[in-house]
Amino acid sequence: MDAPAPPDVGPSPRTERVMRRLRQAVLWTAALVSIAAASGCSNDGGGGSSSYSTPSSKAPSSASAGAPAMVKTASAGNLGTILVDGKGHTLYLFEADKSTTSTCDGACASAWPPLLTSGAPTAGGSAKSDLLGTSKRSDGKTQVTYHGHPVYGYAGDSKPGDTNGQALNQFGAKWYVLDTAGNKVDKS
Repeated sequence: MDAPAPPDVGPSPRTERVMRRLRQAVLWTAALVSIAAASGCSNDGGGGSSSYSTPSSKAPSSASAGAPAMVKTASAGNLGTILVDGKGHTLYLFEADKSTTSTCDGACASAWPPLLTSGAPTAGGSAKSDLLGTSKRSDGKTQVTYHGHPVYGYAGDSKPGDTNGQALNQFGAKWYVLDTAGNKVDKS
């Protein structure tokens, strides 16, 4: 005589929790990748040239190969006069950077693309050329620094003048716009 088949009890509660968390992680990852791809900076043909290291096809690129990046200024409402790139996109400092060397790579650099340059960056508006500098990134590219801070754009800023990255806490530290002296602007 054959033994009766065991009853079909389904997955255990623990297995269900693990599967639910896995599905949530996959959905969040897909959502973040979609947002990052859709939030690239626009290329509006503004003055100056800059290059951000980001996979988005909407990211600004150098107006001419080998052109240096430009850092200039713009008025940003209650934040005052802040630093922007040559196309008017807001620039940020990352508090985790304790020197001129960037600590933002990989996924961080996708969300916060570094301002890259070929040659010495230039200053416009009331940006100070004596505060501009460069540093080598871990990938060998040259990143613009201002008053010793590596500077970055933010993938969540969809157009010039956006400051959506202001005071965000991501990738282990906060991000701030910079004033013309190269200091973080903290209006919290």
